[in-house]
Amino acid sequence: MTSVADGGRTTDPKQRPPLEGPAPTTVRTSRRVLASGRTFLGRRKGVLARLAAWSAAESAQTFLGGYCVARSLDDGFLRGSTPAGLLWLAGAAVVIAFGAPVVRGVFSQLPHLTEPLRDHLVRRSVVRALRAATVGRGIADTTAVSRLTSQTEIARDSFAGLVLAARSFVFVAVGALVGLMSLAPQFLLIVCPPLVLGIALFSSSLRPMARAQHRYLDADEAVGRRAEVTRTALRDIVACGSHEPTTARNRRAIEEAAAAQRALARWAAVRTLSVATAGQLPVFLLLAATPWLLGQGVTAGALVGALTYIFQALLPALHTLMTVLGAAGARLFVILDRLTGPVPDSTAVFDLQPAPDPPSATTPGVCVHPPAAGATAALELRRVRVAYGPGGRAVLDDLDLTVEDGEHIAVVGPSGIGKSTLLQVAAGLLTPDRGEVRLSGRPVGRHPSSELAALRTLIPQEAYIFSGTLMDNLRYLRPDARRSDVDGSVRALSLEPLVERVGGLDGPVRPDALSLGERQLIALARACLSPAPLMLLDEATCHLDPVAEARAEHALRARSGTLVVVAHRLSSALRADRILVLDGTHARCGTHEELLVRSPLYRDLVGHWNDIQR
Repeated sequence: MTSVADGGRTTDPKQRPPLEGPAPTTVRTSRRVLASGRTFLGRRKGVLARLAAWSAAESAQTFLGGYCVARSLDDGFLRGSTPAGLLWLAGAAVVIAFGAPVVRGVFSQLPHLTEPLRDHLVRRSVVRALRAATVGRGIADTTAVSRLTSQTEIARDSFAGLVLAARSFVFVAVGALVGLMSLAPQFLLIVCPPLVLGIALFSSSLRPMARAQHRYLDADEAVGRRAEVTRTALRDIVACGSHEPTTARNRRAIEEAAAAQRALARWAAVRTLSVATAGQLPVFLLLAATPWLLGQGVTAGALVGALTYIFQALLPALHTLMTVLGAAGARLFVILDRLTGPVPDSTAVFDLQPAPDPPSATTPGVCVHPPAAGATAALELRRVRVAYGPGGRAVLDDLDLTVEDGEHIAVVGPSGIGKSTLLQVAAGLLTPDRGEVRLSGRPVGRHPSSELAALRTLIPQEAYIFSGTLMDNLRYLRPDARRSDVDGSVRALSLEPLVERVGGLDGPVRPDALSLGERQLIALARACLSPAPLMLLDEATCHLDPVAEARAEHALRARSGTLVVVAHRLSSALRADRILVLDGTHARCGTHEELLVRSPLYRDLVGHWNDIQR
């Protein structure tokens, strides 16, 4: 089974890989990530050596801590020599105090590992995104921002935690084991077997734990995608009555995420068992073996020193290591797998193969409306293609559009889809990469600038008002306009309150003293006076209320000429003769009723507009 709402992905659970099954590329991925890690660390041997030197001091600190406690009992308190016991304890306190410079030294070396890692991942992410965009013919990589920000930061923080935990455990374990052997070699026979067993159990769970983490992230992302698909296609789901299939697919995605999380929880239980085996079981074995150890000549102070090594050194370091490896380590492995994956072939960036032939007139991205017989179109776009930058995704692609003289066209579509670009191309302000633009039957490039200014007027969203009189602002596009024409434009746009406030048409206008709506009304009244036969409004009424917007569009429609409006309200689109819908892939032209049948995007926009009005 496949679904348009699912992007054509298979939804049959029998065809999905089992959640717990081994991934066929896990071994290859592990080798690749580990090889990259060895290369990265191999280039920073000096940093690792300095880090090891500071860590060796921590190992000595661990050794002296337990040893001083043992001596304070055997050579001090148990022999009745309180000063000797206190002296050994003072030595242990001095050793603990010297731990602060050791920690400072360790953290001073850590940025020399973590910051280069982040920089490397950022550079690789940028190269990957750029190459993917060029190889993919301008298709944007929507995960690039996440990789450049959150994922690289998570990788850096996880790597820092992993270095600290692994370094601490290795050197603390060395200091503790040397201390145990110095107190009594028999301690190693009791402590080492469960320690090795717990570490082996935990090590064997690392790879499946990483797979479980990977599957959980994938399942969690799948739930997010299902939620987004359901939200955007909600009206179609209701209209088509496909509630049950959609609910079933969403339920399967949630169940898979829950199963992945349960699998992750099971491996977390294994981690807890490993900590208990390696860190807590030696304590019980030491207590159980106390009679035997005393019979072997082991002193009470040595027993207390051994417990000190386990409780204050081995157990905390082991717990930290396994927690970090099980959580941050698995997360780091997954992120490194994604960030260090194969980069698209750079040779494709310089692909010199010829571009495919332009699509035929039946291509869905084409919007054709031929002019009436014997008539000259006010505006014609023929196979127009516009992209910002070489290799960039086309904003307009093979667009054909014919607007008849005197016609009113509304352009609608999502933000950033190319509506303003279309008006700039129509006005001759932007030259398309391919195709032809004609104004009044002639290519726009053949019109001199003075003639072009007389053929069309473009009113942008941000209206430009200059300091001067209101009359000068209104006559800007038609300096020879008669006073009666100016008065008619003022009445048509209901500018009388503004005229009265500034002291008449000859009153001074300060742009910073006007509201955004007042600026737009002045710009629209100026356009109403313009003799240009083609009027282009790029959301030039967005700061007006619906009543003022309707009044302005009626005034502009009443003048002779053609009107093309980028609409941001349903009421504005409904006043047009035809509506052009842009969605980045399909351009649709037609009336409101026709587009409700032919364009899913237009139906969605209409529903959105209705929601806002309600």
